[in-house]
Amino acid sequence: MWLHDVRLAGMVSAVMLAAVAVGEPAAMGVTTATGAQHRPECTVPSLPGHVVDVTLTDMGSGMMSRSPGPSSSPVPHGMMSSGPGPQDTRMRLSVTPATVPAGTVSLRVSNKGALAHEVLVLPLPSGQTIGKREVGSDQRVDESDSLGEASRDCAAGKGEGIAPGSKGWITLTLRPGHYELVCNFPDHYDRGMYGELDVTGR
Repeated sequence: MWLHDVRLAGMVSAVMLAAVAVGEPAAMGVTTATGAQHRPECTVPSLPGHVVDVTLTDMGSGMMSRSPGPSSSPVPHGMMSSGPGPQDTRMRLSVTPATVPAGTVSLRVSNKGALAHEVLVLPLPSGQTIGKREVGSDQRVDESDSLGEASRDCAAGKGEGIAPGSKGWITLTLRPGHYELVCNFPDHYDRGMYGELDVTGR
């Protein structure tokens, strides 16, 4: 009887030790995952002038098929684009409001996608519509006439890109006219990341 009790106690201890050994990494994983989800939120300061909200979205990296280079973005599996156009909603840049008075204009950019993005402000030539710029061999449009960009993660101005779930912002002085807001990361313009901002006279 005594020997049976000892063996039973030993089996129970072994089972408990195994449960602890298995449960410990799992618990650590939960802690890590929970910690990753609680990333400090990026707070945009009060911005001067007329504030325009620019929202960036994409389908996310989980549905991509092509292996990208270090600076390019993959293409969603089974959804190759034949060119820019309103039907191409895999990546999107929305502008609200789309019309503001001339003067001080602040762009408050929110990246709601799963990829890094940016926003450049390009003058839109008379008679030209958005989404029609020529894309070069580097899969980018010419940005030499850019008036400024919001591409710094959780900060103002130029940087390396706004991270997923984060924000960026910029303040400009804009004259009356039409402007095209674009994400100029490789292939992003061709896949629909552009929007129009119209600036009216005072």
